Amino acid sequence: MSAPGRRFLALLRGVNNIGASKRVAMAELCGLFERLGFTDVRTIGNSGNVVFSGTGRSAELHARIREALAAELALEVDLLLLSAAEVRAAVRENPLARVATNPSQLLVLVPRTRADLTKLQPLLKARWSPERLALGKRVAYLWCARGVARSPVWLASDRALARSGTVRNLATFTRVLALMEG
Repeated sequence: MSAPGRRFLALLRGVNNIGASKRVAMAELCGLFERLGFTDVRTIGNSGNVVFSGTGRSAELHARIREALAAELALEVDLLLLSAAEVRAAVRENPLARVATNPSQLLVLVPRTRADLTKLQPLLKARWSPERLALGKRVAYLWCARGVARSPVWLASDRALARSGTVRNLATFTRVLALMEG
């Protein structure tokens, strides 16, 4: 069991993207989390980033949130849940900090599970220059030097994970961490 009031980040994949059919107002999303009994609920941006406090094991929280998203908001989306410690590590242990000059082009890729990072290991052998790929303990880092939209390293990583992970840029992760530590 986790300690009372433990902080989490919920990441919803594919919500409110350009051309996406999966749309939800962030106020609705906050309301759903509050109805589930979570506290200190806040959203960051408009793409399904929810910071909240809750008790229970991550797997239990994940199941409750997924069920409520489907039942109350008709959202069938990939949901990834990170603890505050995992968010902190993702920001502070960034191996591409010296290479990536623009935090909006440095993606933090969160696979469904930590074990899924092994699916990205073969990509480390490819030459992505000027782009880069690095693996952390729970996330992968993708430096998309020419932008994200047509980044070969992003497309290959998403394909390797069978579109089961989600990304946010480092600027978003940094804002989330500041809110969590607030």
